[in-house]
Amino acid sequence: MVHVYNCHPFASQQIVQVEQEPGLVCCGGGALFVVTTGGCKVEAFCLEKEGCPLICRFATMGTVRRIQYSTIGDYLVTIEEKNSATYLRVYTNWRYQAEEKARVGVRLLGHLLRGASVWGGVQMEIIEIPLSGHPVALACCSVKGDLLVACENTLVLFALRRQTQQNLPKENQQNLQSSWPNSEQSCSQSRGRTSCPNQDLSVLDFERSVILHLSKITPKQVALCGGYVAVQAELEVLVLKLEATTEPAAAEDPSDSSKSDYPEDQSDFLLVPKHQELLGDQAKDCDVPVNVEQTGLEDRRRYTLSYVLFRRFTPEFFQGCGVEEMQLHSLQLYPMFIGNQSASVDGPACMFCFFSLPTAGYLYSLRGGVELLSAYQYPEKVLQAVLTDHLLHVITNRNALQSFTVRCAAVAARVEDPYIDTTMKACPPCSLEVCALRMQLFIGLRSVCAYGCHVILLSTADTEAPEETERHTQRRSLELKEHNMLTGIFLAVGIDPATTPALESLLSRPFLTRRWTTPSPKEPTSVGHGWNLYVVDTVPPLTLYQEMVEYSQRYAENNPQGLSLRHLLGEAHLLLRSSLLQSSEQRQNADGARKMAAQTQREELEEAFRQNCAQLGDCFSRGSQKDCHLALPYYRMSSLSVTEVISRNRPLPGSPHTYGPGFLFYLKHFLLEETDQILSQEDADEVARIFGQSEPSMLVSVCASPCMMNVDAAAALQILRCWEDTAGVSVPLTITMAAMMLRLGDLAQYTELMERHAEMLLVYGFIEEPRLLLHGGGGGKHAQVCPTALARQLADSQPGLLVAAMVALHENNKVQLEQADHVYKELGCENSLQVDFWEAMLMASSQDAVIQELLFRLGSVYIDRLTPGAASTKHKSLKSADDLISSCSHYGALYPWLTFLNPVQTSSYQHWEALHKLQSLLCGPSLPVGAVAPLLESLSEETLWGFSLHLLCATRRGHYGSSIEQLLDRCPQAIIAYANHQLQDKHMALWWQKLLPELCSRTRAAADNSILLGALKETLVVVAMQTSPAEFLELIPDDGTASFFLPHLLTCSQRHLLA
Repeated sequence: MVHVYNCHPFASQQIVQVEQEPGLVCCGGGALFVVTTGGCKVEAFCLEKEGCPLICRFATMGTVRRIQYSTIGDYLVTIEEKNSATYLRVYTNWRYQAEEKARVGVRLLGHLLRGASVWGGVQMEIIEIPLSGHPVALACCSVKGDLLVACENTLVLFALRRQTQQNLPKENQQNLQSSWPNSEQSCSQSRGRTSCPNQDLSVLDFERSVILHLSKITPKQVALCGGYVAVQAELEVLVLKLEATTEPAAAEDPSDSSKSDYPEDQSDFLLVPKHQELLGDQAKDCDVPVNVEQTGLEDRRRYTLSYVLFRRFTPEFFQGCGVEEMQLHSLQLYPMFIGNQSASVDGPACMFCFFSLPTAGYLYSLRGGVELLSAYQYPEKVLQAVLTDHLLHVITNRNALQSFTVRCAAVAARVEDPYIDTTMKACPPCSLEVCALRMQLFIGLRSVCAYGCHVILLSTADTEAPEETERHTQRRSLELKEHNMLTGIFLAVGIDPATTPALESLLSRPFLTRRWTTPSPKEPTSVGHGWNLYVVDTVPPLTLYQEMVEYSQRYAENNPQGLSLRHLLGEAHLLLRSSLLQSSEQRQNADGARKMAAQTQREELEEAFRQNCAQLGDCFSRGSQKDCHLALPYYRMSSLSVTEVISRNRPLPGSPHTYGPGFLFYLKHFLLEETDQILSQEDADEVARIFGQSEPSMLVSVCASPCMMNVDAAAALQILRCWEDTAGVSVPLTITMAAMMLRLGDLAQYTELMERHAEMLLVYGFIEEPRLLLHGGGGGKHAQVCPTALARQLADSQPGLLVAAMVALHENNKVQLEQADHVYKELGCENSLQVDFWEAMLMASSQDAVIQELLFRLGSVYIDRLTPGAASTKHKSLKSADDLISSCSHYGALYPWLTFLNPVQTSSYQHWEALHKLQSLLCGPSLPVGAVAPLLESLSEETLWGFSLHLLCATRRGHYGSSIEQLLDRCPQAIIAYANHQLQDKHMALWWQKLLPELCSRTRAAADNSILLGALKETLVVVAMQTSPAEFLELIPDDGTASFFLPHLLTCSQRHLLA
């Protein structure tokens, strides 16, 4: 379906003053090239100046049959005929013919002579390109400047080369530098991609790079751009991708081009090809083999070929077009660049292919997956079409110039911005139906081409002779008679042609020929001629957008929710997007005043773009449930505040319309996100009423949003109670009502509401809606959060509930550890509740990284609390050391020997609790001693409790020998308890290797020390049980008293005998 809008795409027109009747026309590089009817003279006119003044004119060496211009290299290429021979010629530096006295150099391809050819930078040069076949079509690459020439069964690719100054003799370089023309003769820079010859002292040349052999398709038209090659036959289009590689290409089996899919005896029959559309990888399954012949000499790269698109049409009679007239035309490859791309450096981000039948046009996207973007159903027979950034221009057989919208910007926008088609940004779909704009009538339109905002039309009015009219009438009557006769023959044998489309299409032909023939162009008559060459300027995109907006007001007044309004605003959106892409390229290539003008134009486009997004947001906010989600990204791109969006969606007094689903969707996402925008009390109250009426189930989330901080608590509480009466009691709803009571200062009602549910149920309520406790954090791990008023109240009245809720939020990935730390700092509880939170987290967490972080933090806190001079606090920990030992595996039971080292009384309960918790962590399995050992250096070993911590670290590190010595020095009464607990299993030998010798030597020095003596006896008992009598005898000191050791030796011997 094609929408039709009465918008004016054209602003003005001017007639180019051409002295002789134009035959061929092409444009580019700011110039219009006209080949006169005789075909031996080319005139160039300036499109950038008013009146299109003549730039230059020059004669060609033959009659021009085809002409193309290349922006890259600023050259013209022609197919010429002379003396029944066909030639391919390239005209470079043609702008220097403005003086009409400049010399002209002629040379063959690849031949750079030291004579006149070196002067290519200051004179026009004609390059003769020899070909083995007759050229029928040609194309220039708008990205690289390469040249593609189509012969009957081959395509020849010529790569553009620049022979730089280093390749020229020094004396000729001096001549070049001293002979540059004045600035009026310098080449124009189109889009910043054409450099003047006098800037780099280079001579253009071409190298034959590759030849593509086509065996089953006869090219009528070709296109080349960015490595893509498109070939058009009468009813077939084939798009290929050529990629250059430095690796040697694998040998390919040559295709048998002479092989036919049909038996030879069927040559007398009319073969109707079937319709085909093969996209992407499927295109290689077409029956058109292509062979690659590498021909580059200087270029050592190898080209690989891949199929991209194949489309074949079936000839048919349609809308007054005969079968012979149903032929393809207007093949075009169109690139689009995005962002800061440069055509000279980067390849195009998007590539499009357009071709047309007289009745329909087809636009395909080739990059990132081949797909049909648009199919244009023409209201009239189209003779020629040309694709531009913003519009598709066509001329019809009824002499009308009509423009259609295109979807190139929709594809380019999605390539440029990955956030499109998300909740952040949106763009009308690529499949959006196209529309036709207002038609402009002319007389005798023959051809059309476009450059920038200029559309060039060639019109020729022919007066048909009376005898020609009579001949046409006779021919039509004979065709009708023949059609009726053949229809009768089929009916006589029992075949109804109306039931067989192929037969019906066959009978639509004027007669049964063996092949279709292209009607030869009519020779121009000698009388009744009139011709004109028009340059029609399209309106600026911003002007066309404003007209579309005005046009859309009619739909808005009649049906604000209609699809036509949405479609027209979508067209305006794509028009602006295309203009913004184009303005980025212009601003990049401009300088000075032009850059300032481009910046100003871009600002105007961006402002219009924001207005359009707001209008699209309005459409989708009131639209159907299917597309209502699009209101959110469009409103975001409009930069409107939520207050402005609310005012745009407020129903009129007495209007039956309520708030649309798209508007509610936008509001929900706005309230669920963490933004700095806080609603005023009036807007917040209105939002609460909106959801109370439209979607009350969202009231808890709405009231918990930080944007609603200014809402009237009493009014919100009334709405919440109404919802509770309807839906029943729920934990999140109760907490929300309690928060509103807290804002009103009614602590009694607040306490009553909080006591409705058990603490564990309240924790589940906070998990369901975390923003009842915390605001912020929507930006990820490092986003700051802050506690709500309810969290501050819980810190004072129910700290256990606050800690449990924070642990639950962390375990459910609602808050990060660093964010929770920030919350406790905001609450002023960094040395109290924060530590309780860490201890609770250590009990609940199963993440190893979190556990190690918490162990280090808790160890540091306990050491700080034991440091002399540490500030005491009145806060009592939620969990005692005994609670942690019994409920958390990371806290170990205190070693028995620690009871001898721990003091009975300390200065404070906090000190005693910190000591036991730190000792428990050191006795546990998880705390890495190496992490806290440096921190323990701040604690003195003078006190027994301080000594116990250092001894624990040494023991954990396996320093048993030094630990035994220190313990015997500081607290010998604990040695047996230490040895019984620590010297077990593989460390049992330390009883007689370390402990026994130490006790013997110390007892000898202090014989009256009962503690050492008792420890020695206990040690001998253990040694006697673990050694043999012979080993025991060796352990007894030589100066030992026999009566002291003899009982233990007797016990050892008896045990040995029993064993």
